[in-house]
Amino acid sequence: MLAAALLTAVTTVVAVTTAGCTGNNGGSSTRTGAATRAAEAPRSADDPAGQKLDWKACPPPTSAEGGSSGRTPGPDWECATLQAPLDYAKPRSNGNTIGIALIRAKATDKARRIGSLVFNFGGPGGSGITTLPAFADDYRNLRSRYDLVSFDPRGVGRSSGVTCLTDRELDAYYAADAAPATEAGEKALVERVTSYAAGCERNSGKVLPHVGTENAARDMDLMRQVLGDAKLHYFGVSYGTELGGVYAHLFPDKVGRALLDGVVDPTADPVQSALAQAQGFQLALTNYMDACTKTSDNCPTEAGIRALLDRLGRKPIPGAGGRDLTRSLATSGIAQSLYSKDFWDYLTEGLEDAENGDGRLLLSLGDAMNGRGQDGRYSTLQSSLNAITCADFSQRYTAAEIEQRVPEFRKASPVFGDFMAWSLTQCTGWPVKGAWQTPDVSAKGSAPVLVVGNTGDPATPYGGAKHMAQELGPGVAAELTYRGEGHGAYDSGNACVKGAVDAYLLDGTVPEPDKICS
Repeated sequence: MLAAALLTAVTTVVAVTTAGCTGNNGGSSTRTGAATRAAEAPRSADDPAGQKLDWKACPPPTSAEGGSSGRTPGPDWECATLQAPLDYAKPRSNGNTIGIALIRAKATDKARRIGSLVFNFGGPGGSGITTLPAFADDYRNLRSRYDLVSFDPRGVGRSSGVTCLTDRELDAYYAADAAPATEAGEKALVERVTSYAAGCERNSGKVLPHVGTENAARDMDLMRQVLGDAKLHYFGVSYGTELGGVYAHLFPDKVGRALLDGVVDPTADPVQSALAQAQGFQLALTNYMDACTKTSDNCPTEAGIRALLDRLGRKPIPGAGGRDLTRSLATSGIAQSLYSKDFWDYLTEGLEDAENGDGRLLLSLGDAMNGRGQDGRYSTLQSSLNAITCADFSQRYTAAEIEQRVPEFRKASPVFGDFMAWSLTQCTGWPVKGAWQTPDVSAKGSAPVLVVGNTGDPATPYGGAKHMAQELGPGVAAELTYRGEGHGAYDSGNACVKGAVDAYLLDGTVPEPDKICS
């Protein structure tokens, strides 16, 4: 049966919601409010770069970080809090700071230690405090020469995590119809999203203007200085690739060895990003169904899945804990399962169960997507995702504009298209203006950045890696292609990818041009 605890951990790394895309990262060539490069400021007595971190044994992750087990990360891990300016435009304004929660496991080969390797696992909104220890075995080789470091970005988890609604209200919010087909349904969706935004302002209004990606990049440079590293060595996954690109733009001379894996397209605006994700999830679903037919005569079909979702839209079925499996929750569960081939068997089982009136497994998968723990508590994953995305992107779409685009999305994905189109309501009523139309990631003068794209990636389609490489600028990106399935490449288990990345991060060996792993 489903390993629910594992699902919750994996969600932190790969979650992308049908109510909002993983970093709606821009696609038009027009950039407004683009990040401005900043030189390292000289230190003074009250300069935050001069602070000393107080590393201590880590407490158990909180529910806000997706931790419901009550277990500490273990003796290898230590935690600290970095104090950063809340507003980098006024860094010494009345002592207004924000605590950035850090976690670290020291390098095992101290004689050959390179420095710190800072991880961001994406979302935006994923907790590094929870995720890095959960997947530490995957990075055992890297730990030989690096201190493994991650963090809860501002507005996430332990770092003033954004909260919007109560757990009970979130249950209702995610169960409600996210792909309306009537005028009344559209009105209800807009009202829900607007009410959600009001809740975010009510509960987290102080931090909302300051949780954007540019500020997170500045936090990482402060982190680099306080950790004592001359350069930032970086491992970014999914949205973490956008964060890494923005960092490289702001601080090109501070880039050390940087990996971008599962790459967000920095040239796509929110519409283009959502449309690409619709196509990506449709491709992943097709690949899943094709693979199933090679080992079984009883496999789901697209027509069958669409019919199931239509029935759930009319009449939900029992799930677990007195909750029903609705069309929205089932769609989220299907999408969650496509992040990794490891979940394909669960998807087959969950779809078969749902056909027989049992919604428990698909509901559990949908909960993982939405950041709901087994105890019924929600992490800040999705609320942080909304807050960061809406602080970054300036586009706001009306119901009428989205309705006109629904046929285009439906053509891209008969299963996910409607949901991805209506996810463009994500920033409706948001109380903070967005900073840009698309992020600037140009990084002239940067050290080589390794950009890894996966041809079967549903959440960050392969084309994003090509565009990121181009936007970083001539001579900056080294490209590696993985012909595989799932989100990202390094944690796929592919020996070719892992070998190439480890050689780059540990020895500085850049792969040969346009290297392909399969």
